Amino acid sequence: MWGTISNGAQLVLGTLFGIFLARILSPSDYGMVGLLTVFSQIASVLQDSGFRTALANRREIVHEDYNAVFWFNVGTSCVMYLLLFFLAPLITEFYQHSDAAANQDLSELTPLARFSFLGFVIASLGTAHYAYLFRTLQVKQKAIITVISLTTSSTIGLTMALKGYAYWGLATQGIAFTTCNTILFWYFSKWRPTLPVSFHPLKEMFGFSSKLLANDICNNINGNILSVMLGRFYAVHDVGLYNQANKWTSMVSTMVLGTIKDVAQPVLRNVETERERHKRVFRKMLRFNAFMVFPALFGLALISRELILITVTEKWLDCVPLMQILCAGAFTVPIQYLCANLVITKERSDLVLWNTVGMGLTQISAIFFSYPYGIHTMVCVYTAINIAWLTIWFYFVHREIGLRLWEAVLDLFPYAALAALAMVVTAFVTSPIENIYLLLGLKIFIAALLYGGLMWLFGSVTFKECISYLLNKKRAR
Repeated sequence: MWGTISNGAQLVLGTLFGIFLARILSPSDYGMVGLLTVFSQIASVLQDSGFRTALANRREIVHEDYNAVFWFNVGTSCVMYLLLFFLAPLITEFYQHSDAAANQDLSELTPLARFSFLGFVIASLGTAHYAYLFRTLQVKQKAIITVISLTTSSTIGLTMALKGYAYWGLATQGIAFTTCNTILFWYFSKWRPTLPVSFHPLKEMFGFSSKLLANDICNNINGNILSVMLGRFYAVHDVGLYNQANKWTSMVSTMVLGTIKDVAQPVLRNVETERERHKRVFRKMLRFNAFMVFPALFGLALISRELILITVTEKWLDCVPLMQILCAGAFTVPIQYLCANLVITKERSDLVLWNTVGMGLTQISAIFFSYPYGIHTMVCVYTAINIAWLTIWFYFVHREIGLRLWEAVLDLFPYAALAALAMVVTAFVTSPIENIYLLLGLKIFIAALLYGGLMWLFGSVTFKECISYLLNKKRAR
């Protein structure tokens, strides 16, 4: 229950504060912070080196294990910060050295970077304590930490934005969130670091953590490559628009992912010795994913213009086409996650790593060659690669459980087609309406009604199972 409360609070508070900030700040303000995101995230991953997750998954754990991870993370984060502190002017020069940046003032990017990078140093002080809370199943405490940190940091960011601090408010919000998290991790955790320290436990965890490290680095690069390339070849304003569009689509795909994230791997592992049953369970999860993700993303594309105008105002309207393009490919996120978890249950985490590396290299190459054709072309190419790469994932799934590509298409396509049909009909029916508030409400209502009706008409087993589950849950109350 507390996990659900935490996720719900994060979604609601993050969305509300995000809307308020976006109404005050400009796309360029968001773009300035977006230019630094990939560097902060990679530094954070390197600082952690996968040891936090390795610690959380260790079968037997003692004080020395926590202690080794704590001091390693603190030491590594300080080294990483010093390195990035002196590299900050080069990062600014990297983004400044382009035609689009010639008329932009990026002089404050260097001090902004040096301030923002403090976040992963502060975070390193709480990594072992987070693992302790995870190991001791203190879900309630983690939920409280999330709500307090999010509320406090968002209030600080919003106040600074109202005072005219622009992107410094966004950067401070991130630092405040990390600081609150770390302080509360220490408050709720009984564990404390000590000296002297032995780093011997790290050697035992390195085999597991090194794969996580490599995979996390690749995932962060893949997730932020467009922001980097846009910052290099286009204006900071464009980076802000892309980040706003990506925020909304990521929110939807992450919500769908959350419905299977905690159960996918345990369920798949329980049946991995029975090949046919493994295949049936995977296909059922695939259909459930499709049932949820296609109407959610196609629906977001349908209402994107009204949503942006009402929530973050007209100054963000140029992000609508980018959002609609991203909606066409964001369905791959939960599906790739499902495929990766199936491969992991077969103890082939190396395939997941090389798949991630291959997709990242392909994206970087394709985006580099497509940037002269405009930002929309770059985003289209990025989206197309994400969709096409599903065939590679399904190839490895086929090798493990015998699922053919056409079977996967049969599981996915009907939901995509019916969701698209519902949205097209809705767009046609509501086209005469001019009031954007009425238009938004009617689009949501009609699209949901049509999609549900089509599911019932075509006898979707997944739809009927969901309805049955909800009715039984209501009766149980």
